[in-house]
Formats: sequence, C-alpha cells, structure tokens
Amino acid sequence: MAGQEEHVKNEESVLPAPRGAGADAEGDPLLVVAGLTKHFPVKGGFPIRRTVGQVQAVDGIDLSVRAGESFGLVGESGCGKSTTGRLITRLLEPTAGTITYRGQDISHASRRQLAPIRSEIQMIFQDPYSSLNPRQTVGRIISGPMEVNGIEPEGGREKRVRELLEIVGLNPEHYNRFPHEFSGGQRQRIGVARALALEPKLIVADEPVSALDVSIQAQVVNLLQQVRQELGIAFLFIAHDLAVVRHFSQRVAVMYLGKIIEVGDRDSIYTRPRHPYTHALLSAVPEVNVGDGETAARERIRLAGDVPSPIAPPSGCRFRTRCWKAQDRCAAEEPPLVRISGNHAGHLTACHFPEEPTIEAREEDIVLDPALAALEEGGSAG
Repeated sequence: MAGQEEHVKNEESVLPAPRGAGADAEGDPLLVVAGLTKHFPVKGGFPIRRTVGQVQAVDGIDLSVRAGESFGLVGESGCGKSTTGRLITRLLEPTAGTITYRGQDISHASRRQLAPIRSEIQMIFQDPYSSLNPRQTVGRIISGPMEVNGIEPEGGREKRVRELLEIVGLNPEHYNRFPHEFSGGQRQRIGVARALALEPKLIVADEPVSALDVSIQAQVVNLLQQVRQELGIAFLFIAHDLAVVRHFSQRVAVMYLGKIIEVGDRDSIYTRPRHPYTHALLSAVPEVNVGDGETAARERIRLAGDVPSPIAPPSGCRFRTRCWKAQDRCAAEEPPLVRISGNHAGHLTACHFPEEPTIEAREEDIVLDPALAALEEGGSAG
C-alpha cells in the first residue's frame, strides 16, 4: 500500500508534457529568465577545507526568448555566457532566480520532473571534438536521444537518422562512420543533427562556430538559419563574434562579468548602442572600407586591463574600472537595466551616463591603455 502511495506521489510531481498545450505562435514568450544567478563556491584552507569565496559567474540576469526567435548573447570570454546556457538547459543547478519554459517553472525541477520537456530544449556544444563520443558511430550518436526518450519515428530510427544527416548536409551513407573520420565542420553538423533529432522548440547554441574555419562558419550559420526558418525553432545563440551574431540573431543581449548591461533589437545594438562597453565591443570589430572614403569612419576605443575577477567584482557598475565615463555614482549605485531617453522600445541599457546613440568616429580616439598609446607613438615616430 505504501508503495502504491509513493508511486502516486511521484506521478503527481511530474510536470505535464508541454507538447499537449498546442503549438506556440511565433512571438509568444517561450523562455523567460528572471534574476538567474549561479555562484560557484571557492574552497580553501588546510587541513579542513572551507568555502572562502564565491565565483559570481552569473549574477541576476533577466532575458526572454520568443517562439521561433533567434536571441544572441555576446560578451568577452569569461563573462558567464556559457554558464547561462547550461543553466537554461538545466545542466547546472541555479543558485537563485527562475527559469520559466512555456509557463512552467523549471528552475529547480528534478530529473523526473524535467523528463517531459527535456526533448524540447536541446544544446549544441562549443567543441565539436569533445562533444561526440569517439566510441559510437554517427548513427548511434544521433539516435541515442530518441532511444532515451522512447521515441520510435515512422519508418524506424535509422531512417530518421539518415534523413537528419541529409538535412544538415551530410551523406546518409555516413551512418556507420565514427567521429574521427570527419572534419571539424562535419562534426559540428553531426551535433546539429543530434539536437534536431527530438524536434525541439528551443536550441541553446554555445559558440557553435568558434572552433571552425571562417568558410565553414558561414556554412554552419546558414544551416542553423535555414533550420530556424523552416522548422520554427527558437535559438539562444551564444557567441563572442559580433559579426556572426548580427547575421543570425534578431535580438541581442550584451553581457559583462555576469550581468546583462544592454539588450535590444539587432539594429539598435549595432547602430545605436548606448552602453560604453557595447561601444567598445563594436569598435573592436574589424572593418574594411572599400568605398570612396565618404562613409564616416567608426570610432576607436581601446580598453585597459582585463575583466575584473568574478570572485570580487567591483561595486556598483561592474564596468566602471575600465570605463572612461565612470564617476563616483557608478561605484556607489548599480545602474538598473531600463529604457533610457533616446532608445527605441525594447532597447534597455544599464548605465548612469550612457553614450550618444551613434558609432561614428569621435574627434579623438579613446585610449585607456597608456602602454598601447606609447607603443603606437613609437611606431609612428620610427
């Protein structure tokens, strides 16, 4: 009797399968993240190890991804982008905050509770070499998720795998090959096919092209774009390559040291940025001017130093230690992520002293690194 009661209790704790709720209309909220936080403990001491600090990898971020939308997340290495992706796919347990998928709070759902929606949230990993099991064939790798979820497609799993290989631009005859027999770009395509195997509604793509050659990057990004448009899959596209994000994403969030400091539609972020850090990121993108010189040059901003430690981030605005507009208020008060005067609807910025909405060249370059300035002066003198 006790066993039956426990069985009923476990069944009641399982989240209802979202697929039964019907298809989401494009533009409806699919994923909503509020106050998402992940702190990793730092251990120290001998002979008894104690927690001596916290790595604040992600510290209270808010974002939303609509059905069928591509949402870009950009920032420097180590700012918390990949950790955010792993939190959303529940590969990591959040320290605080909420993750709501199709109206259901999955922030701290158990493995059993997550089972009905695991197939709807998939991930493409950054490294195409370590993300594939070298002991398994391609057919086994792609069909594995279907076996785990008890899915038997019409015509069998092998037929479905061969169809997926063709969708991602590989030969269906590669079914029995092993990962070491493929190039990096082909391996990433296998990763895409594996993510598509369960017909997900959301794919978290963690820098899917950063390890590939430029020509192969274009092929993979175009493949993902085609998949998004034809299958209506939403993407959280994590990258540090601003050009790739601009090509693929409809909305973009800029992340710095565990915080989102600016978010908006693609045109607003790339042509009318307001946060100084966003200006600095865009000024670092290589630009080739093949015109007649009439096009206004883009501003140049060169920051000093590295990103501060996430164990002890600066007070107030976390970018203030590298910002040319920082004042006392920036150290005392953390700026909220709000719409400021001059921004379009949906364009939010976390800055007390925002920049003008332009990326045209300034009268003088901003140089915060004296050593770099001296090096350039010495080169020009020589």
